[in-house]
Amino acid sequence: MIRFEQVSVTYAAADAPVVSDVDLTVPEGELCLLVGPSGAGKSTVLGAVSGLVPHFTGGTLRGRVTVAGRDTRTHRPRELADVVGTVGQDPAAQFVTDTVEDELAYGMESLGLPPATMRRRVEETLDLLGLAGLRDRALTTLSGGQRQRVAIGSVLTAHPKVLVLDEPTSALDPAAADDVLAVLQRLVHDLGTTVLLAEHRLERVVHYADRVIHLPGRGAPAVVGPPAEVMALSSVHPPVVALGRLAGWQPLPLSVRDARRAAGPLREVLARTAAPGRHATEEAPSPEGGTADGAAPAGGAADGAAAGSGARRGAGGGRLRFAARLGLVRRAGTGGAPGSPRPGEPACSVRALEVDRGPVRALRGVDLTVRGGEAVALMGRNGAGKSTLLSALAGLHRPAAGEVRVAGLVPHRTAPRTLLRHVGLVPQEPRDLLYADTVGQECAAADQDADAAAGSCREVLDELLPGLADTAHPRDLSEGQRLALALAIVLTARPPLLLLDEPTRGLDCAAKARLVTAVRALTGRGHAVVLATHDVELAAEVAGRVVVLAEGEVVADGPTAEIVTASPTFAPQVAKILAPQRWLTVPQVACALAATEGGQR
Repeated sequence: MIRFEQVSVTYAAADAPVVSDVDLTVPEGELCLLVGPSGAGKSTVLGAVSGLVPHFTGGTLRGRVTVAGRDTRTHRPRELADVVGTVGQDPAAQFVTDTVEDELAYGMESLGLPPATMRRRVEETLDLLGLAGLRDRALTTLSGGQRQRVAIGSVLTAHPKVLVLDEPTSALDPAAADDVLAVLQRLVHDLGTTVLLAEHRLERVVHYADRVIHLPGRGAPAVVGPPAEVMALSSVHPPVVALGRLAGWQPLPLSVRDARRAAGPLREVLARTAAPGRHATEEAPSPEGGTADGAAPAGGAADGAAAGSGARRGAGGGRLRFAARLGLVRRAGTGGAPGSPRPGEPACSVRALEVDRGPVRALRGVDLTVRGGEAVALMGRNGAGKSTLLSALAGLHRPAAGEVRVAGLVPHRTAPRTLLRHVGLVPQEPRDLLYADTVGQECAAADQDADAAAGSCREVLDELLPGLADTAHPRDLSEGQRLALALAIVLTARPPLLLLDEPTRGLDCAAKARLVTAVRALTGRGHAVVLATHDVELAAEVAGRVVVLAEGEVVADGPTAEIVTASPTFAPQVAKILAPQRWLTVPQVACALAATEGGQR
């Protein structure tokens, strides 16, 4: 169905090809997963299938890409639209109409389908993706996850033979992601649809895949094969694979179910060790010489203080040096940022908060206090009110009732330049913070806005995402690269309260590990971090406390281990595999095993 023949793509002014000599075939009726680090060329490969590369993006494509026998060099995207359906990293960028129902119908209208067929398919898609209650809603009023489901639905209604999806679950809550992936699997199995998707949250997808294409980047050839074989060697892999590697399980499990069947002996060993909290912030070598999960540093969610103390420990010398370079840890002989918080003091408080978003009451009677040194994860299904709560803390929404305080200030009544010193928000769409023509100009503007020394933002960016050129235009960056740039801009001001909305969307394992390190360094210095996320693995790594929202109300608030292990929806993979024991991350398990081996010696 899809054939790449020695394909290389070089963009204008680039020194080297983004992808080189890609040669592979994706048969009809397979779900093929594309993995690799940010910048390895995943989006380029997807764009080459839909014809957007090079017809829309520009650049030079060498070799040949065919889809259902059509050569993408001679067929423009509109001439492939009846065969290929595409959902990009930014769903909102592909919307054409104003409401959910109209958007679902638009693609079929463009293909000239009969009205009766259009009506039937719209209804089917509304039900398949759980969008029936949103059919008349304006697209601008939807949450990020709801927009993502609409974008996927707008492609499904046309019944294309090939689906090309770039990070299709990145903004979805775990239950919605499972629903979408189940729909894709049904299309593959029942209708013979060919699905090619790129995804960083491999724990959600890898067990659905028929084959995996690993793009290592830096000009290395693509590796193609069955999921278990590729995951055994891949530098990017989900926690279930990392745990399998650590425990030496063969064959390597890809699903929680398979891992649980193999985990009995490991549970017995761990039952004889200390409670997980004692190991939450200690580092242990993995079998491959890195951290135990192959990418991220040792995780900790036992309590907020544990995450902070772990970032300052001598044992975490690499983290300490990294954090010091970021300017997030106090250097000898220097003072802190203006308004630096003290651990334990309230950084923000919300009392009986109610917020309206158009006709919808997005928050209802919310009470929340976050203290310095805490990392708090806001979780809940799409549309639960997480982003609205962060926006209210940043002064972007006027409360309909109740009050919001940040460092004693009322955010929506405080001048932006003053508020910048106390709270920083990295929004779900990082492009909302980016307005300059180059990365270098964005960094210079951030230094000026924060009254920081020239080069401060660039230094932070280099630690979060090395190698991003000053001359690059923000619109040409991947979603993960834009997020790293927006995060660097906000961190330059070193705000006492940092708000992150879906901070791992588009991030590869290495970038996510650097984000975890930065968050730990902040909380270790007394800053408060509140992150709205559907990434249960991130919450297990960095959050000491989880707050669950539903229909705009707080329905659970407590220690991470207590909240997530009690929920089949929000539990990380390790917690599901090793239940009823309360282990959350692979590094916790690695530390416990290392301590056991040390005691035996």
